[in-house]
Amino acid sequence: MPRFAANLTMMYNEHAFLDRFAAAARDGFKAVEYLFPYDYRAGEIKARLDAAQLTQALFNAPPGDWAAGERGIASLPGREDEFRRSVDTALDYARVIGNRKIHVMAGLIGADQSRERHREVYLRNLAHAAKTAQADGMTIVIEPINQRDMPGFFLSRQDDAQAICAEVGAPNLKVQFDCYHCQIVEGDLAMKLKRDMAGIGHIQVAGVPERHEPDIGELNYPYLFDLIDSLGYDGYIGCEYRPRAATSAGLGWLKPYLDKA
Repeated sequence: MPRFAANLTMMYNEHAFLDRFAAAARDGFKAVEYLFPYDYRAGEIKARLDAAQLTQALFNAPPGDWAAGERGIASLPGREDEFRRSVDTALDYARVIGNRKIHVMAGLIGADQSRERHREVYLRNLAHAAKTAQADGMTIVIEPINQRDMPGFFLSRQDDAQAICAEVGAPNLKVQFDCYHCQIVEGDLAMKLKRDMAGIGHIQVAGVPERHEPDIGELNYPYLFDLIDSLGYDGYIGCEYRPRAATSAGLGWLKPYLDKA
């Protein structure tokens, strides 16, 4: 039985951020995720989670200067000290908020930059992040992101992400399998889920190509949800999509799963 986490960065934008927790709970969600918690105190977010009886599934480590266009720093040469501080910050928040998974974004690479150099930095940084997180029993995840939505992002393919995790060799370093990004870059989602499930630490969904609700677009999500269940995935599935209109009005796709639960 799939378990879903509302992504509060993309969903419930008709509410102020701290009010989105209660809104998601009213609609039947038992868990939430979002990009970044750092504009708020960790204790403030924890209070909202507890009041709504929600589980925190995931959030991202600080990504560098997001407003200036940075999209992570894990693979950026010369930013290693900043990356280590970002991991420490994320772990400090996670200890209070209670989630066990943290996504670290790889960052952008320019056409004139050395991919080999970025990869070397990425591997070292991920090894450090996994080792640091392991002391708290936490998992670090990395996510391939499509180049249409995020041009120049260092990591785009599932097989590359799995190979990086294997090379680092940390048991708490996994891949975040976003069905939306994977469909745009590679397709053949069912076979990739079957191939890689042992190395998948988190799953996210959205309709393709518009990134709306998962009942719109070219993917057969009921089939994929059944497959994910059959493969033994027991984590949350993050709903990282942009509602077509009001969030609650677009949740008809979720009702059958809530009824079964």
